[in-house]
Amino acid sequence: MTRYFVYDVFTNSPFGGNPLAVIPDARNIAEETLQKIAREFNFSETTFVYPAESEEHSARVRIFTPTMEIPFAGHPVIGTALALRDEGAKGPLTFELGVGPITCQISESSAEFLTQAPLEHLADPDPTLVAEALGKTTDAIDFSVHPPCMASLGLAFTITQLKDRESLASLTPDIAAFRRGRDAHPSSLDFAQFAYVREGSQVSARMFAPLDDIPEDPATGSACATLGALLAKIESTPVTLSILQGEDMGRPSEISVVADSNGVTVSGNAVRVMEGAFSFA
Repeated sequence: MTRYFVYDVFTNSPFGGNPLAVIPDARNIAEETLQKIAREFNFSETTFVYPAESEEHSARVRIFTPTMEIPFAGHPVIGTALALRDEGAKGPLTFELGVGPITCQISESSAEFLTQAPLEHLADPDPTLVAEALGKTTDAIDFSVHPPCMASLGLAFTITQLKDRESLASLTPDIAAFRRGRDAHPSSLDFAQFAYVREGSQVSARMFAPLDDIPEDPATGSACATLGALLAKIESTPVTLSILQGEDMGRPSEISVVADSNGVTVSGNAVRVMEGAFSFA
């Protein structure tokens, strides 16, 4: 019998945060079935856990969106670490991921990981195209810190600062513009958009990847980590951010990010909300 758990990640409360399906022992699942399972859950990510290839590590973790396998994502790392902790694993846990090993520290209800992947500046998409994808005009974009920037710490996002919270709340993604962006800037995700407003260390954000069957993501740890790394590079100083995401879709998520010379640390909570077993494996 192959068990699974569902966790809500980057929240203390059930039905908040970002849902994650975790299969803590995926050894009996056929390779061709992995993507089908992720599609069946239809969460932004599902994780499959295997024994580590190195004795120095805790587990090998594969991450799938509804449409593809990806090398790294933040809420799957946090949620999987706490799921394994709840099953008796002792921290810290080092996961073998597509971007290399990442170590996750765990406590009673929270976890944090440090990524030292280098920040990649992939492209500067046309601001008009970005605005169209978000359902806005360029008047809504704040260019004072940076223009829209496609960047990655293992997963690519176009990061755009907006002028005010009202603009963020009223975003209405345009699929046709996403398709044009995907064709102009092919990447690991299809022109995924991470829009935010910032006041000091407080950030409100939204993330859309509709071409990857993620109409909106309640919490995107990898995008938040990339934002921290980008701002730390621009400002040439360590950056600490408290990021609220998912509020506009009724699933508030709280993500903590610290970006400094050591890398980017992402932390948050998670709660188990469901568990079960597959009838076919």
